[in-house]
Amino acid sequence: MSDIATPNLPSRNFDQTAEFFGKLGFTQTWRDTGWMILKRGSMTLEFFPYPDLDPSSSSFGCCFRMQDVGAFYADIIAAGVPEGTVGWPRAHRPKREAWGGIVGGLIDQDGTLIRLVQAPD
Repeated sequence: MSDIATPNLPSRNFDQTAEFFGKLGFTQTWRDTGWMILKRGSMTLEFFPYPDLDPSSSSFGCCFRMQDVGAFYADIIAAGVPEGTVGWPRAHRPKREAWGGIVGGLIDQDGTLIRLVQAPD
């Protein structure tokens, strides 16, 4: 097995988290009352229960470093996540940054910021 890192993120409700990320192609590979693991290809997200989390004050986040941010962003929009600057969940359209990469964003229903990052060609 190669070395990997997996973000550990909060979930106010495992059922709702699994449903939200399921619409983005993630499948549940482990779950008990204290932990849940979701996978999509080589990406793994791990969740712990945090039922009292206030999404408006969450400072949790992670990056998805991807080959094709545009394709994943299309999946986000197809799943019904709205583009916007307030509320959650919401999506931020990818754009080319000054350093040459493409960066977008997804904020899940618990206020976690997931940066969508594609390195320059």
